[in-house]
Amino acid sequence: MNNVFKAWRSWQIAILLALFMLINSVDKVVLGLVAIPMMDELGLTPKEFGSIGSSFFWPFVLSGLVGGFFANRYKTKLMILGMVLIWSVCQLPIVQYASIEAIITCRILLGIGQGPAWPVAIHALYKWFPDDKRNMPIAVLALGSGLGLVIAGILIPLITAAWGWRANFVVLAVIGCVWALIWLVVGEEGKSEQEPRSSAPAPVAVIPYLRLLLDRTVLGCIAANFVGYWSLAIGLTWLPAYFERGLGFNGIASGRLYSFVIALTVPFGFGLAWWSQFLLRTGVSSKTARGRFLCCSLILAGFLFALIYISPPGDWIRVALVAIGLGCTPIVYSLSPAILAEVVPLPQRGAMLAINNSIASLAGIAAPFVTAALIQDLSGARGYEAGFALCGGLMILGGIFGACTIDPTRSMLSIRGRIPGPRAALVG
Repeated sequence: MNNVFKAWRSWQIAILLALFMLINSVDKVVLGLVAIPMMDELGLTPKEFGSIGSSFFWPFVLSGLVGGFFANRYKTKLMILGMVLIWSVCQLPIVQYASIEAIITCRILLGIGQGPAWPVAIHALYKWFPDDKRNMPIAVLALGSGLGLVIAGILIPLITAAWGWRANFVVLAVIGCVWALIWLVVGEEGKSEQEPRSSAPAPVAVIPYLRLLLDRTVLGCIAANFVGYWSLAIGLTWLPAYFERGLGFNGIASGRLYSFVIALTVPFGFGLAWWSQFLLRTGVSSKTARGRFLCCSLILAGFLFALIYISPPGDWIRVALVAIGLGCTPIVYSLSPAILAEVVPLPQRGAMLAINNSIASLAGIAAPFVTAALIQDLSGARGYEAGFALCGGLMILGGIFGACTIDPTRSMLSIRGRIPGPRAALVG
C-alpha cells in the first residue's frame, strides 16, 4: 500500500508540473498568436517584431544558468513558486503600456522567470522517479507544454476577437497566480534519490564543470538541444503568422490550425518516449535507445522542414510537413535531460541541466531575428519557408553530430577517470 501511495503521489506532482509547463508554454506563445493585431496596431515591421521575440531569450539564457546552480542548493518547490509568480505578474504592464519598449521590458522579465523553468521542473521530477522510469514522466511534462500550445491556439484568437489582444495578458496573469496558490499547498520535494537515514553513503566527487562541458555526450546533447530550440523559437514566434500572412488564413482559423498542428505532436511525443523507454527495458543500450533515437528523430524532422521550401503547391502539404516535423522534435526535450542525468554526478545535475538548456536557448535569440530578416526580404510565404528550410538544415547537422558523439556509458567511465577523457590535461 505504501508503494501505491508513493506512485500516486509521484504522478500527482508530475501532473502539477505538467500544468506548470502548460502555463509556461502559453505565456511564451501568446506573443506569436497576437503578432498580427499587435504589429498592425503598433506599426511594427517584421524585424522589429523579431527583436521583441528575441528579447525573451536574452535573460532566459542567464537566468537559466543561475537557476540551475540554485537548484543544486535550494528546494525546487520554492524556486518553482517564485518563477510562476514572476512570469504571471510581468504580463500585466503590457495591458496598460502597449509600446515596443514596454513589451520588450515585460518579455525580458518573462525570460528571467522562465529561464530555469524546464531544467528545474525536470530536476524536481527526477527526485520522484528512478532512472529507468523517467522517460514517461518527462514526456508528461512535454505533454503539458504541447497542450498549452493547443489551448492557446484555440483560446487566444477568440479572446483577441472578443476583447482585444491585450486581454490575453490579464487572463494569463490570473491563471498563473491560481496555479501558484495550488502549488503552495500541494507541492512537495521528492525523496526517491535520498539515502535512508541509517546508511552512510560515500561522498560523490565533484567534477570540474569544464570537464563536464567538454565531454562528448554532453556536447552532443547541447547540439541536439540547440537545434531543437531553434525549431521551438520559430514555432512560438512565427508559425501562427505564417498560417495567417503566408498561407492566407484569418486570425481565428490560423489559431485553430496552429492548435491542430500542435495537437498532432502530442501522440508523437508520447509514442516516441514510450518506444525509447521500451527499448531500454529490453536491454538496448542508452547510446542507441536514447542517443541515436533522438538524433534520428531530429534528422527526420530536419528533412521535413527543408522540404517545406521545395514542396509542390498546396497549403495542406506544407501544413502536414510542419506538423510531422514538429512532432518528431519534442523527443529531444525528454531524452537529452535523461542522458545528462546518466552522465552527470547527482550534486551537479541541476546546474548541468540548466547549462545545457541555457546554451541551447541561444538559438531562441537567433532564430526569431534571422527568420524575421528572411520574411522581410522575401515576399509572401517564401520568407517563412526559407526560415523553416534553414531550421531543417541545422537540425540535420545537429542530429548527425549528436549521433557521432552521444555515448552515455563511455562518458560515465571517462568522467570517473577509468578511460582518458577529452582535454584531460586542462582539468588535471
